[in-house]
Amino acid sequence: MVKVREDQPLTQGGKVDIQQWMARLQENVRLPEPERLLEACELAEVLERQAPQTHRVWLSPGSNFRMGLEMADILADLKLDQAALEAAVLYRAVREELVSLETITKRFGAEVATLIDGVLQMAAISYPLIANHGMNQHNQQENLRKMLVNMVGDVRVALIKIAERTCALRQVKDAPRDKCLQVAREVADIYAPLAHRLGIGQIKWELEDLSFRYLHEADYKTIAKLLAEKRLDRDRYIQDVVGTLESLMRAQNIHRFDVKGRAKHIYSIWRKMKRKRIDFSQVHDVRAVRILVPAVTDCYTVLGIVHSRWHHVPNEFDDYIANPKKNGYQSLHTAVVGPENKVLEIQIRTFAMHDEAELGVCAHWRYKGHDTNAKSRSYEEKIAWLRQVLEWQDEVGGFGDLREGLASDVAPDRIYVFTPDGHVIDLPRVATPIDFAYRVHTEIGHRCRGAKIDGRIVPLSYKLKTGQQVEILTATKGGPSRDWLNPSLGYVRTSRARAKIQAWFKHQARDQNLEEGRALFEREMKRLDVDGLDIQKLAETVNYQNAEDMYAALGAGDLRIGQVLHQAQQLFGESDDQEQLERLLAKPRRQSSKAIQSDITVLGVGNLKTSMANCCNPVPGEPIIGFITQGRGVTVHRQECSNVLQLRMDEPQRIIEVEWGERAHTRYPVTIEIQAWDRSGLLRDVTGLLGNEKVNVLAVNTLTDTDESIARLRITLEVDGLETLGRLFSRIQQLPNVTEVRRLRDADPEKRARKGGH
Repeated sequence: MVKVREDQPLTQGGKVDIQQWMARLQENVRLPEPERLLEACELAEVLERQAPQTHRVWLSPGSNFRMGLEMADILADLKLDQAALEAAVLYRAVREELVSLETITKRFGAEVATLIDGVLQMAAISYPLIANHGMNQHNQQENLRKMLVNMVGDVRVALIKIAERTCALRQVKDAPRDKCLQVAREVADIYAPLAHRLGIGQIKWELEDLSFRYLHEADYKTIAKLLAEKRLDRDRYIQDVVGTLESLMRAQNIHRFDVKGRAKHIYSIWRKMKRKRIDFSQVHDVRAVRILVPAVTDCYTVLGIVHSRWHHVPNEFDDYIANPKKNGYQSLHTAVVGPENKVLEIQIRTFAMHDEAELGVCAHWRYKGHDTNAKSRSYEEKIAWLRQVLEWQDEVGGFGDLREGLASDVAPDRIYVFTPDGHVIDLPRVATPIDFAYRVHTEIGHRCRGAKIDGRIVPLSYKLKTGQQVEILTATKGGPSRDWLNPSLGYVRTSRARAKIQAWFKHQARDQNLEEGRALFEREMKRLDVDGLDIQKLAETVNYQNAEDMYAALGAGDLRIGQVLHQAQQLFGESDDQEQLERLLAKPRRQSSKAIQSDITVLGVGNLKTSMANCCNPVPGEPIIGFITQGRGVTVHRQECSNVLQLRMDEPQRIIEVEWGERAHTRYPVTIEIQAWDRSGLLRDVTGLLGNEKVNVLAVNTLTDTDESIARLRITLEVDGLETLGRLFSRIQQLPNVTEVRRLRDADPEKRARKGGH
């Protein structure tokens, strides 16, 4: 049911009695400096009186000031600190531009101003923006990112915003219909799921019921009417059950407990009716009781008492104490056939679990100044909160045009890492320390020479993970390495960093770029043992007028060597000279033995028929999951599909792991030679690398010159083209002690000798 808010105390003149209001507030929360909160209230009231009529909001009862007090009431129920309450009282005045943040900083301190600023940034995530198809998609994504990063910095920002949206939804009934629907949709899609993720049950239920009231008005009124018709009988029934349970528990020497009837929320009744396709009379937990006890052992004792008294309804028991929900919720849920043969739901939990269920993160969050050890734990708390926010993203759906932006701009396709001073930086999921360095500052990227992750030195190609602290080690001068632009080496994964590196090289002298590009091209052709290319035609194929322009582009980083190799192979493929083509790569050894109808197959489901889900239309390369349908095989969904999230909850036994199959490839046998300073584990490292690259090895031969301590490894492997071979060479070249990697035209030493050497 929708929560009925408590009216604010008024004077005889109809104004809010601030002194009485503060006295009531302090019953829930301790105020170290009540005079400061009183000053905030008086300022907000004065600003409201002085505001021009254009600043009056449409919200009933028509007052920014009273809305601020109501927000503070909500936050006091959540046990927030005084700074958050002051920010709540003043927020609407700042939002309506009646007072500046600079003034707030001077009068109430930087902490209050920072909280208000964070809530203002969260206010950018609103449905007017989402509905505006003309707005830049990137701006919408950036707004959502700001919201998440601000919540990571201080959870109170999110709680103040939730309180503000709760007040708005309570009062929106007097607004135009389209405004009601806009606020209700925003709350249902963003703030109710966020309240759930934070575990704030008392607000989550209210937000869901209120938004449901506007979005599905007819269904809401129908269920409300059915509940009202049965209320007297239900209340009498619950009172009898409560009396029986209290007697049973005293008989078992459980003296400290609390047994109460639990109101069933209209939205949850409707959702259960839809999910299980039942009518109102079949909803069992309309009659519900909650039992609170001191300890976990008491919970299971009470469960035994309940089940010994009444028959348990099969498949209607959940142990969320042993297996808590993702948001930390813990309780025992059971359904029994109670008195008069009516089904009764009973929840059993400890008093501490109940506080956690109602207050969520507010029940245990340590704010600055409340705990002497809070500073030492702040980093761990930020990481824990960050993970919680990112998990929440899996539950959010229905954003329309913004939905695809969510998938690419936040988890699981984004990571969030910390700078040494605690700032949060968001990056694509595949980012490296160099990407991070360029994200912080261009000069830091240029002078980057090493990186530490959580105090430990890592390679510059290391793949960053959410929650890590990244420190960049820099040189006093210098620039980036051209190797960073080689995608095979994995140093740079973001277009932002790559563009900045390319820009740096563009500023270098053309002659230098030309020479370095020529050297890079010739070195690659030599180690791949490719000759006879028409360089002019190759340059034109990669959109340059001549070879020198192509070399200069390679040297400046505008053109990648992999692109050149790909086009080189295409040129050979168009040639009529069969001998030349066979010299480039040997005749095909094999093709996929099983002919397939499509380039893409789905693996992991045996012989079951598969089909792509119309709701999310997965494409090759995206993470996918399967759902076993009745009579139609397996339907393949994207892993973040909102329908799959619901199916995981309703029918987890029908969820099946699937993955994309590989394209059918033509593969060629190629023999390569690796020269290295001999060391223990060299062959293991090489074969391990080839295994990671999923390269099939046909033969391996090793020869070590013990006098010179030089090892030569000749390996015959299968590749699908020059580009793949070039990537393998780059990876192998990075292994310790390796001095040279090249392709051998003929693996038979005697044949090579007859031809005059290599």
